[in-house]
This record gives sequence, structure tokens and C-alpha cells, in this order.
Amino acid sequence: MQPDPGTARQTIRRALSAVRQHFGMEVAFVSRFADGRAYFRDVEAPATEAVVCPGASVDLDQVYCRHVFEGRLPGVIPDTSAEPLAAALPITAAGPIGAYMSVPIWLPDGSHYGMFCCFRADPDPSLNDRDLRMMKVFAEIAGFEISRDLEAEREATAKRERIGRLIAEGRLSVVYQPIWDVRELVPVGMECLTRFSALPARSPDEWFAEAAETELGSVLEIAALRNAFAGWGALPEHVYLAVNASPKTVLGDAFREALDSVPVERLVLEITEHAPVEDYNLFLSAIQPLRRAGLRLAVDDAGAGYSTLQHILNLSPDFIKLDMALTRNIDRDPVRRALASALVAFARDTGSTVVAEGVETESELAALKTLGIDRAQGFFLARPMPLENAIGLFGAGRASASA
Repeated sequence: MQPDPGTARQTIRRALSAVRQHFGMEVAFVSRFADGRAYFRDVEAPATEAVVCPGASVDLDQVYCRHVFEGRLPGVIPDTSAEPLAAALPITAAGPIGAYMSVPIWLPDGSHYGMFCCFRADPDPSLNDRDLRMMKVFAEIAGFEISRDLEAEREATAKRERIGRLIAEGRLSVVYQPIWDVRELVPVGMECLTRFSALPARSPDEWFAEAAETELGSVLEIAALRNAFAGWGALPEHVYLAVNASPKTVLGDAFREALDSVPVERLVLEITEHAPVEDYNLFLSAIQPLRRAGLRLAVDDAGAGYSTLQHILNLSPDFIKLDMALTRNIDRDPVRRALASALVAFARDTGSTVVAEGVETESELAALKTLGIDRAQGFFLARPMPLENAIGLFGAGRASASA
């Protein structure tokens, strides 16, 4: 598990605050050396933020940092006026800087990062080498936390590049899993599922989760949706397509653009238990034009957790999809049957249709029929399949195919 960069920064800022207060300084900061400049990474400077601003940078030759690191200035300067080089630097008067301490920040791999520094406007003759040793302890803490932060940044960059390549190279495809009318045993819909051929080999959920971490989640979802919509013309007009999209993606312009040429009256948008809706009113308002045009909503993973109930109550879905964990062994488990029965009754009263997912045995299917569930999908009925196999199902009754 990668460290949270926010946690690393909080630790460093607490260290800066402790140093500033313990030594009676006005400003404490961490600098990073890069391209001949000192960048202020973290700053603790209450009421004096204008002196040193986080994110700002200055020429290394114009500040104390490089001179201390290269040995031209001592790490502890009780009175800058007593050090000719320090007194001559313009920043001494501009700060103003009367007392100063600074130690290098070394990363665990032995590389130099920058400096851990503090200063005040007035001299402080009490400062000594013992104080500098304490500064080094805090600098070691900062170096450790910064290394964790840098590792998280490198991992995030690798993820972005990996997802970007996957999308650019088109290493995703779509398979279709039939949704059946269990009374007639005929397919009435197709759930579009994304498959990935990129390395490393991993489940679709893992790919989408990683994309979401890199802020490319919606980009990947839109690419998957466009793949799914490519099969519209080949399927009978009475068959609907069920697609998955996160609320964040649905709220974006790219989602509406992807639906421009899509017969939305044949589209079912599935919202999963794992996709939080932060503002239901905003979400419903955004999709209202599509709903008027015939778009239907499904709440996925019903029975998997509390968020599902929130989705059902707030979204008034057309379909409620029973999670496979609830469907599994429903023929032998009275508790599962009781919960499924309650959802069926709720759906009947609210005008929704229940779809059971993950049906793997004939006895499970029989139990679902007994409970009054009209639609189902799962390996017993048909595995996810390429488009050409899905087309062949119509008029052929129940069939199985492998993706």
C-alpha cells in the first residue's frame, strides 16, 4: 500500500512547527535543490507567509542553503551580522534574518534533497551546536517522509503512464453477458463488460480502480463505453444494453458526448454499490434529460452493503440487480431467500424489476423463479461472450459461450 502524500506533509509540518517554537524562530521551512534553485516545499511561518511562500523558488546563490551545504557558512548562525558572507547576502536584510540554522536533508538512498532551515529577525546568541544536532534529527524525519512522498509520486506517474498506454493502444475490448427473461428463457438484454489485454494481467475492477487513482478513471470508462456502443446495430431492437459508469463520469461532458448517437431508450445505466454518489440531487438533475429520452437506471450489487440502499432510495431505479453474493446458494439458504424476497416485494411496490446476477446452478435459478424474480444472468445461463456469439443467441433459446 502506497503512503498518503498528505500524511507525509502533515508530519513534516509538525516537525517544522516543533522546531520553530522550540527555538523561538519566526520561520521554518524545507527547501528542495533543483536546477540551481531552492524551492520552498513546506513552510511554517505564522503571520509571516510573505517572507517565504510554499512553492516559490530563489536562486541558490542568493540564499543561505547552498552556502551552508557547501561549507561556506556554518549550520548555526546566532548572529548573521557576525558572518561576512551572510551579512552580504541581500536576503539577510530583506528577510530580515538575524539568526539562522540549517542542516542538509538526506534521503534513505544517500541522495541529497535540500535543507531543513529556520530563522528569526533578531540575533539569538544562545544558539549552539547542540541545537544543530537536534535540527539534524528533524531533518532525518523529513528525509524519511519525503522519500515516502517521492515513492508515491513515482508510483502515481507509473500508473498514469500505464493507463495512458492502455487507452492509446486500445488494449481493451468488450464482451456481452446476456440478461434473460427466466420465464421464457430468452435474452432480453446484454450487460457490456470490459476486458483488458494489457500487462500486468489483472481483473477489470483492478484496472478501473487504478485509473480512478490517477484521475484517468473517466477517460477509461468513456473508452469502454464507446467500445460497448459499437455493437448497437447488430443486436435486435428489443434488446437493451446495460453499461457501467461511475457518477463522476456521468456528470462529465464526455459522457453526454458519447451518447450523442446512441438510442438511449435501449440503454440501462448501472450504478454500483462501490461508486458513491456525493450529491444525489446534482446527479439526478444531470441525467434528467437522458431519463426523459428513455434512459433507464439500474442499481448494481444490491444486498452487498449500505450504499446500495441509499442508491435505491434516492435514484428510484428501473432495475435492482441482486449481488451474486446474495444469489449464490440461495436455493439452500433461507436468510438469502428472505432478503431477496424483501427486495422483490419492494421492487414490485415501486415499479422496479429485479435482476439476479451470478446464477450458477439450475437449482439457484429455480429458487429465484419461486421468489418472483423475472430476470437473471450468470454462468449457468451464459458466460460473457463476443458480439458475434451474442447475436447467435436470438432465436436459439438458452446457450452457453465462453469469452
